[in-house]
Amino acid sequence: MKILIAATPLTGHVNPLLAIGCEAAARGDEILVLTDAAFRPKVETAGLRFTPYADNGSAAFRETGLPAGPERYRREFQRRFIDPMPVQAAALRALIADEAPDVIVAGSMFLGVLPLLLDTAPRPPIVTANVSFLFLDRPDHAPVGLGLPPARDRAERIRYAAMKAGMDAAFANPVRAYADGQLARLGLPPLPASLPHSIVVLPDLFLQPTVPGFEYDYGTLPPGVRFIGLLQPSAPPAPLPDWWPELLRANAAGKPVVLVTQGTLANADFGELVEPALAALADRDDLLVLATTGGRPVEALRGPVPANARVSVFLPFRELLPRVSVLVTNGGYGSVSQALASGVPIVSAGLTEDKAEVNARIGWSGVGLNLATNTPSAETLREAVARVLDEPGFRQRAVALREAFAARDAMAGILGAVDDLARSGPVRGGTGAAIPLARSA
Repeated sequence: MKILIAATPLTGHVNPLLAIGCEAAARGDEILVLTDAAFRPKVETAGLRFTPYADNGSAAFRETGLPAGPERYRREFQRRFIDPMPVQAAALRALIADEAPDVIVAGSMFLGVLPLLLDTAPRPPIVTANVSFLFLDRPDHAPVGLGLPPARDRAERIRYAAMKAGMDAAFANPVRAYADGQLARLGLPPLPASLPHSIVVLPDLFLQPTVPGFEYDYGTLPPGVRFIGLLQPSAPPAPLPDWWPELLRANAAGKPVVLVTQGTLANADFGELVEPALAALADRDDLLVLATTGGRPVEALRGPVPANARVSVFLPFRELLPRVSVLVTNGGYGSVSQALASGVPIVSAGLTEDKAEVNARIGWSGVGLNLATNTPSAETLREAVARVLDEPGFRQRAVALREAFAARDAMAGILGAVDDLARSGPVRGGTGAAIPLARSA
């Protein structure tokens, strides 16, 4: 079987799709990965074929001329994800013609699949693998993006509906109109719903990499949505940091270990989380504090590293997380999912990108504390870490989710679904529902 993988060129988006590609290649499938040329070494190191499209820096775009707020977030979203859509769609169509893939597996923010899904022309089945929370429209009318927990009563639903109206006017409606404009220029119909909702319901299959216990109740889900558990990013063997024996000794002695990360995208200013977290815990000789700079040099940290802390550019999360007592994070979905699959409770602080929603789920599900800010103080972080360490309920809830993750084999579920779709052959889209085309004799 030939699988075309399409990935937005961001590390947290590429890695899960490479994991799918490597697993499929190991069983004999032919894999071709489409993303920006910057990721060619990563793809080819994984042993997969690579083909580029020119992202031109869109995925990492940051609007520096506007203050934080709906206008800035709208501009960033349009530039990062909607502007590349025509180029991505053209690349997909060319590869369908040249390579004849049996299935396309795309990341959820690779919006170049939307023109194919809305077109009535025959196409391969399309599987979307999400890299974030489930962003369906909410049955309690809460606006998506503000990090609001499920409404508790009618009064809260009314309040949420009023907030949604404002959010729709400032963000959701302009984003949808902007996407519809791009589609119209391609000769295609508009989206059937808001852009986030359309991303979920249009593909032939939408894979949500978590368990139901970490997601809100949306009632009856669209038929293509499937919870798959942890989609573990592939990671080539890497040397362990030189302080690894200290970690092993801390584990053996029952010394708590705190891991701090701002991920690989929202880490331009370590003063938001990593630096105050290190300062907050500097006097805790009873803790071992580990931090990662997410690809940036360690020297980018301002001030001395405390005596109880160890900092690395990258850390092997798969090996590390089972040895961690608390994760302090700005709310990257991949890191949060890996922590919960290891039963690690969380202190979260972040509001940018999708982080307000991810962190709201941390607080709602009981696996940790959501500080609901981009810039927690050292005192707030010190108190939050102490509370998560001292109160057993957080770890008990995280362990319950670990068991739920362990009950789902994500890769087996993904490959089984891909096989089922491939057997159906080409489909005709245009309505959001895949219609198998009759095979020629």
